[in-house]
Amino acid sequence: MTISREVRLKSRPVGLPSPETFELASVDVPEPGRGEAQVRNIWMSVDPYMRGRMMEAKSYVAPYQVGKVMDGAAIGEVVTSRDRALSPGDLVLSGFGWRERFNAPVGMLTKLDTRDVPAQAYLGVAGMTGLTAYVGLLKIAALKDGDVVFVSAASGAVGSIACQIAKLKGHTVIGSAGGPEKCAFLREIGVDHVIDYKAEENLTKALMRTAPDGIDVYFDNVGGAHLDAALASSRTFARFAECGMISQYNNTSPGEGLKNIGVVVPRKLRIEGFIVSDHLDQQPAFQKDMTQWIAQAKIHWRETVDEGIENAAGAFLKLFSGDNFGKMLVKLA
Repeated sequence: MTISREVRLKSRPVGLPSPETFELASVDVPEPGRGEAQVRNIWMSVDPYMRGRMMEAKSYVAPYQVGKVMDGAAIGEVVTSRDRALSPGDLVLSGFGWRERFNAPVGMLTKLDTRDVPAQAYLGVAGMTGLTAYVGLLKIAALKDGDVVFVSAASGAVGSIACQIAKLKGHTVIGSAGGPEKCAFLREIGVDHVIDYKAEENLTKALMRTAPDGIDVYFDNVGGAHLDAALASSRTFARFAECGMISQYNNTSPGEGLKNIGVVVPRKLRIEGFIVSDHLDQQPAFQKDMTQWIAQAKIHWRETVDEGIENAAGAFLKLFSGDNFGKMLVKLA
């Protein structure tokens, strides 16, 4: 029997979650049963979509339950295995984050090959984060030659990969980020035009000034004022890939509507929301392309790492304050 710590949802938040939304508990982990492996987590991911799971509303993924351990993507090392498919020392990807150690059927664990990329990259650029950018641009937005692409939260985990994929495909890219450091990073990865939204009084005017002839694609991670600016700057037949709306996640009231939504019909816009788990058929092509791009040093990424399961909740809250840079990770061991 081994003791493990885990993070549980203590209460459902109203508005922005706080440290009191979570609680840290200790549990006993027995020896794994037949067909199972025991895994010691090394890395876990915290992601904006988890905010929605803290509510009881029906959605595309089941909500977290109050008093129960949370979950999410994690990478761990097999400690003990009772199935020949895995051996002690193997690194595996799982959905059993927010805990230090667990037992699971080996069929729920994916063995990782870390010869070409660091293990934690499978929680970011080489995992669902990268796949989200890939699907959003190539399938949902269906990039076409000559497109001008606007990406919000462009220095973030998904946004920065979306910017680089668009550049690798030969497009002009406009990225929005907050603050000089994040904007400097966008220039380093080749973004053509950078908007520091924190320095702009009017984001719509800033985007229209940056793209006087309009945009063809908007990769949306933010919603709100960024979506309104993209609508105002859209060309006819522009495509909007709606990946996330982090500016809305903690709202306690509907707020103001979009001022520029009226352009949708006359400009014949296509606005499509998507969930990456609906597009796993794209994974083989993504893995082939991304592995090659990483090997050729054509893709660059940033990580913010907090250490210890006791700091997981704080790491999650950084997603909403902008204190993270790139992919937000928690190192557990």
